[in-house]
Amino acid sequence: MKKGIHPKYVLANVTCACGATFKVRSTKAEYRLEICSKCHPFFTGQQRFVDTAGRVEKFRQRYQKKDKAAEAAPAAEPAAAAATAE
Repeated sequence: MKKGIHPKYVLANVTCACGATFKVRSTKAEYRLEICSKCHPFFTGQQRFVDTAGRVEKFRQRYQKKDKAAEAAPAAEPAAAAATAE
């Protein structure tokens, strides 16, 4: 190997959003993760929503509005039918 052309290989600190930390060897000194093996559902066996940029909340709001509109529509139809019958 040629000398002076390869990056330094150092001990790196890895920090997860859940608070877990561990050390690995890498060319970068520090890493920050959103999810690791201590909090990932595959490894823990527990289901957990990982909400990225509020996507789960946006989904729930969108379909909650449609469900409410669907429930309100059948109630409005009998009133409209009664008004046309008179």
